[in-house]
Amino acid sequence: MGHHGWQGNPPGTEDAARRRIVEAATACIDRTGLAKVSLSDVANELGVTRQTVYRYYPSLNDILGAVAQAGVDDFAERMEQHLSGFHTAQDVAVESIVFAVRTVPNERYLSLLVQASETDFFTAGATSSEAFQVGARILRNVPVDWEEAGVASDEELASLAEVLMRLFISLLQFPAAPPRTDDQLRSLVRRWIGPALTA
Repeated sequence: MGHHGWQGNPPGTEDAARRRIVEAATACIDRTGLAKVSLSDVANELGVTRQTVYRYYPSLNDILGAVAQAGVDDFAERMEQHLSGFHTAQDVAVESIVFAVRTVPNERYLSLLVQASETDFFTAGATSSEAFQVGARILRNVPVDWEEAGVASDEELASLAEVLMRLFISLLQFPAAPPRTDDQLRSLVRRWIGPALTA
């Protein structure tokens, strides 16, 4: 499995190797900042060659994507808690956008996705079927009668999650100038998304 090196403590499985690489990348980012991290830095942190790292992640962007992904579950849990205070489909849709736009840039590792917007791994990761399923799970767990709002199936809920996620990706990557306040953002989303969620 190419575990030569690893500071004398080789991982036992490929999953363990991937975790170690993500941990090493996280340590490098914490020490030098995102802009200065290279794949060589990650390899040096682990005590392995770059070729060893390449066996598990094809590029630095893939590693950074994995670092960001590690923060997704915590973020999703906090979003779900935030949305639990709203009880209409329109409110949940609007507040999910506002929460994501305001929170993601301040997330220590999720913000990597935004900072690295010159690459495509942000869009690829956040618009994957897995990401849409996470979004659908969040929506499913909030106290809203989705059928009453015209969202009649799990497939439609996943489609709604996709639309909302694509919208907040666009708002994150291409913010308005001058920036919108939270209330202005709420008004924008409610005007154009709200009518679709009215029975």
